[in-house]
Amino acid sequence: MLLRYPFCARPLAIRGSTFASALLLSFPLSVVAQDTRGRSERDTVQLPGVSVVGTPDRLARIPGSVERIDAKQLRGSRVFTTNEALRKVPGLVVRDEEGLGLRPNIGVRGLNPTRSTKVLLLEDGIPFTIAPYGDNAAYYHPPIERMESIEVLKGAGQILYGPQTVGGVINYLTPSIPRTPSAGLSVAGGSRAFTNVHAKAGGTFGEAGGTGVLADYIRRSGDGARANTASEVDDASFKLLVPLSATQQLTFRGNAYRERSTVTYSGLTEAEYAQDPRQNPFVNDGFDITRVGGAVAHRVGRNERRNLTTTLYGYRINRDWWRQSSNSTQRPNDRNDPTCGGMANLLNSCGNEGRLREYVVVGIEPRGTWQWVRSRAIVEIDAGARAHHESQERLQVNGSSPRGRTIGVSGNVNAGLVEDNRRTTDAYATYLQARVATGTFTVSGGLRGEALRLVRVNRRPVANAPDGAQGSTTMQALIPGLGATLQLREGLTAFAGVHRGFAPPRPEDIISNSTGGVVELDAELSWNSEVGIRWLPARPLRLEATLFNLDFSNQIVPASVAGGTGAALTSAGRTLHRGAELSLRAEPAGRVAGLGLFTEVAAAWTPVARFEGDRFAYIGTGGSDVIGRVYAEQNAGGSRSRQSVTGNRLPYAPEYTLTTTVGVRHRSGSELRVEGVAISEQYGDAANTRLLVSDGQQGPLAGNVLWNVTANVPVPRTALSAWVAIKNLTDRTVVVDRTRGLLPGLPRLVQMGLAYSL
Repeated sequence: MLLRYPFCARPLAIRGSTFASALLLSFPLSVVAQDTRGRSERDTVQLPGVSVVGTPDRLARIPGSVERIDAKQLRGSRVFTTNEALRKVPGLVVRDEEGLGLRPNIGVRGLNPTRSTKVLLLEDGIPFTIAPYGDNAAYYHPPIERMESIEVLKGAGQILYGPQTVGGVINYLTPSIPRTPSAGLSVAGGSRAFTNVHAKAGGTFGEAGGTGVLADYIRRSGDGARANTASEVDDASFKLLVPLSATQQLTFRGNAYRERSTVTYSGLTEAEYAQDPRQNPFVNDGFDITRVGGAVAHRVGRNERRNLTTTLYGYRINRDWWRQSSNSTQRPNDRNDPTCGGMANLLNSCGNEGRLREYVVVGIEPRGTWQWVRSRAIVEIDAGARAHHESQERLQVNGSSPRGRTIGVSGNVNAGLVEDNRRTTDAYATYLQARVATGTFTVSGGLRGEALRLVRVNRRPVANAPDGAQGSTTMQALIPGLGATLQLREGLTAFAGVHRGFAPPRPEDIISNSTGGVVELDAELSWNSEVGIRWLPARPLRLEATLFNLDFSNQIVPASVAGGTGAALTSAGRTLHRGAELSLRAEPAGRVAGLGLFTEVAAAWTPVARFEGDRFAYIGTGGSDVIGRVYAEQNAGGSRSRQSVTGNRLPYAPEYTLTTTVGVRHRSGSELRVEGVAISEQYGDAANTRLLVSDGQQGPLAGNVLWNVTANVPVPRTALSAWVAIKNLTDRTVVVDRTRGLLPGLPRLVQMGLAYSL
């Protein structure tokens, strides 16, 4: 079979089984960095293998862009959603969807943000998306309230994590286990029926180095950005740390999550948005998801210089989304049903579609680090391996009524079982990174190998195959990375790095549902490079400036809107992304009347995010097509007008983003923060047209600036603290998405809360 070797012009012929065996025989190791998150190590028990950034001395040697959003920022700004938190990181574009931050759409450096498929999402170093290899979409996301800090790594170091090495790694860090028994409770409420209760308790029991435990529970509910949109979330988790000896630890983690939401998949048409931008006619749509997961980690090693951690992880997700429309061209899905008659009968006789999914993910990953001091040099090896399996059971069940949740009645033209698929991915990876530090200079090089087997089984009858169709394929890749850092002076470091970006296609995109044949769809490949400086002086100041270049030999983009006809992916060919990022945090030491100023800045400029090579769009000229509508493909009759989009700006790639916070903090701990979040204009289609079409899926998204204000006040001589937050202070209505029709951003929200800690 063919090995698609990312840094060669031609594929190399290698037997898949031989390569997979080599990956497994390379066996364990990898980075296990200390978990330091703003609290003293004396106050918490450090858990193994959770950080992708690590200690400050490791941070200084990372040859790429790194950002950490710490607890002070998260709590100080009282972030309402993950979207709000991640906008504090330069280079990240986070698009709202339902207004509750339940399914963030994260783009990096001009990459498409839809479903966050271009980033690798981790919690305490463990992947959590519904299927990290086979369906890397953020339909599930843990609550931001549970997180202590967030790490974002965009440079060459991300090859240690994979499989997605295209945009970056986002690692959410949960709190460490406290050494002494403690507990906390916070309650909050606000506009749009918002309520939030968060309780946690834990401690270490027994002699020094005894058993540690931490339990956490969140109950969250509220209304979204549109009418008839609301959610209820329950999230419970625990950690248990058992010391086996002076050099060994065993850690257990568990989590149960449940979301029940009334939320539609569809945006609005232009006419609906003009009438009321916050309306939602699909009152009977519902989204239900349950996730149960856990991990067991065994660590051996006395310190951070030599250790080995082996993690066994797994989770099961059930996700059901019942909807009467998947996008704004469907009003509703079964409008051709004689008993429906379109929107007039939406709430009584029109049927719906149930997209029912079950995911099972299991994996084992040994990883460790070894360090030696030789003369004037420090040599460090990070390495590891992963065996990973995931399966997807996918059904589409059409109901015959708006509230139907089963296959509809016999004879109804909309009812029945439309899809019955099983998709599996088996993946084996190994990775190695060597770092040599001599004085002020550090050079590191690494290599990651990925070997995948993808299978798709269609259990419904197809032409010439009454029992269905099935197919499989394999894919392998080697992903190199190289970087260096140079300490220019105390606290000031220059860095540079280059690595191969890789993201595998999904089974549904590469294997035909009707024949089982393999579609000619390459993996997503790019060369990513960075150069920058990082300044970490002793006083409260942090500055990082980065220039980046992402050169895609092949970027995979949607052929059409999600859920619509022809919603498969297509190889888009070359794209180019170039720009600069700036991160700044400063808090001058001087105070006046006990007051001190502080500021935080996250800025990105992406002047280049364009199609390269021969790229075309197809413009509707009438007939069954909308005149002026931009299509990704030619129709069967060949009547659409072909137009070159080479050099055009990529959709949903704003040129500028800026998040700036200015605040004042009193010595008592009280503080006031004012935050401005700005984003420049974006295009909603590959032709960069300003022509609006009736379904709302085409045209520009205007730039905007939104303001947030937060006040935090500790109650004197108590363990209480109070806060007030106003999101979107001026109540500005903006369009945040057109992919499935027009979607509005958050309205003004006013929230208040109390927190108590023992």
